Amino acid sequence: MENMVHVFLMGKQYEVPANLTIMGAMEYAGYQLVRGCGCRNGFCGACATIYRIKGDRELKVCLACQTQVEDNMYVATLPFFPLVKQVYDINEIKPEQQVMMQLYPEIYACIGCNACTKSCTQELNVMQYIAYAQRGDFEKCAEESFDCVMCGVCSSRCPAGISHPQVAMLARRLNGKYLAPKSQHLENRVKEIKDGDFTELIENLMQKPIEELQELYNHREIEK
Repeated sequence: MENMVHVFLMGKQYEVPANLTIMGAMEYAGYQLVRGCGCRNGFCGACATIYRIKGDRELKVCLACQTQVEDNMYVATLPFFPLVKQVYDINEIKPEQQVMMQLYPEIYACIGCNACTKSCTQELNVMQYIAYAQRGDFEKCAEESFDCVMCGVCSSRCPAGISHPQVAMLARRLNGKYLAPKSQHLENRVKEIKDGDFTELIENLMQKPIEELQELYNHREIEK
């Protein structure tokens, strides 16, 4: 008999195997996940979840696909959080401090409560990268926020209404286009693709059965 634990999903109690993730436990309990499941590997941020352990007053956040269930865990998944997403043309804006003032002025209303950092499912220093964005230091903001999966939990806890993931995305785009060193190897490869150098190879791959593609992938030559 597997080691079982009691969990509460959307207010109902279930007994599930202790080695499951929260997402796995929901499916084990009979939930059919059609939203909020995404990549299932911790990259997309779609499965943002709030939970509390019985007897512990602290409210915790996580990604359901990455977090193992615990006994007496009370779980509630978050719906899509409506972040403020400003529209801009990356070719018409410049990596200057004024761009944040124009597009995301709410970052200057930050009160330094650090609720964003404490709630981050990726354990990022969210308040710090917002501070970099305030100063127009987009390179540091991009580096500090690199592992953000845009789940929106930080913004759901922010009293200033900051859309932290969108601020970070803008910083990374500005850094990638204007500040980061050019990759000549990448530019050459893009040109080769546009020139059709790989068209025949791609078409041949598309005709292969899935088993052969898997074999090619598993034995591919990996660049050092």
